Amino acid sequence: MKGPRPRRRLLTIGHSYSVGVNRRLAHELALTGDWDVTAAAPARFHGDFGWHVLESQPGERCTLAPLPAYFTRPVHLMLYGRPLFELLRQPWDLVHCWEEPYVAAAAEVAFATPARVPLVFATFQNIAKRYPPPFNWIERRTLDRADGCVAFGRTVYDVLTGRGFPRTRTRIIPPGVDTARFAPNPDARAAVRASLGWQDDVPVVGFLGRFVPEKGVRTLVESLDHVAVPWRALLVGAGPLEGDLRAWARRYGGRVAINTEVRHEDVPRWLNAMDVLAAPSVSTPTWREQFGRMLIEAFACGVPVVASDSGEIPHVVGDYGMIVAEQDTAAWTQALQRVLGDTALRRDLSERGRRRAVSAYDWPVVARQHADFFGQLVDGALA
Repeated sequence: MKGPRPRRRLLTIGHSYSVGVNRRLAHELALTGDWDVTAAAPARFHGDFGWHVLESQPGERCTLAPLPAYFTRPVHLMLYGRPLFELLRQPWDLVHCWEEPYVAAAAEVAFATPARVPLVFATFQNIAKRYPPPFNWIERRTLDRADGCVAFGRTVYDVLTGRGFPRTRTRIIPPGVDTARFAPNPDARAAVRASLGWQDDVPVVGFLGRFVPEKGVRTLVESLDHVAVPWRALLVGAGPLEGDLRAWARRYGGRVAINTEVRHEDVPRWLNAMDVLAAPSVSTPTWREQFGRMLIEAFACGVPVVASDSGEIPHVVGDYGMIVAEQDTAAWTQALQRVLGDTALRRDLSERGRRRAVSAYDWPVVARQHADFFGQLVDGALA
């Protein structure tokens, strides 16, 4: 009688793993029982909010492999160097690289991973861009070497397979969300609203993200100017449009709050203070919404979502929120007025969004999809 199959050895590489919360996929993959997981990342990495030092988290099930990293700004020039090559010479069953296929670090991984070891890349790129040399060469070489690719959405899949990558070796798997941390929390809702001096039941329209033109904050505030039903607004984020937003907020006094200092671990509390999350992203010739992590975080917190039709958003939101045309101020005004004025509609969207987060985006669900895909590649079950 055969015993259980030995756990396979997985190496997953990514600069974002320098931040503990970004290693949740590696942690959950280890919990599936199929893989012994090692997560390789820069020992020190300079991100958007300063330096990050690679440190193990309490209860973390993956093993950490700190690597030196060079030229980390901008990240598409970053290199790991010889220690990565030495790490890749160990007997791995599969290597997973969470670096975009056109960046320098991806070229290192593609070059140094032994030909006998299946190699999987993950990508968010949902525009068929023409990169200048050497990045176009890197992307071509990387995808030629890859045995599989994870597309973080339908629009990403369409771009990837449109460039010729085999559909049979591509999987659409979304990023995940911690549905225990991101969950409905009436106490947090009351505490945040009280801290803002909001003691009434006037519904709050929220925004979570960068204060930049492509995130559509101008569309949001122009639409709110025309909403006739009572509302408050809570804008959480930071960016170059902060001054414009504060000037707009002064017109409304205490009805509008702007917070530019919310840490990621505090995001669930602030989401809970919202009655609606607005995500009015605007596509440009070089960018469209690649996924929208704030959407699934709002779903998990039971916050109704009203979002634009930019990029991947319609596929993420589906029938579990409201989709509005990009930059259509009149349509946005109408949609916000409808959801703000209808308590039953908000309750329905809240319940459906929460169920969607748990069934489709919870980290164990996402990790299982990765584990199954990786297992098929190792077993040679894909053409």
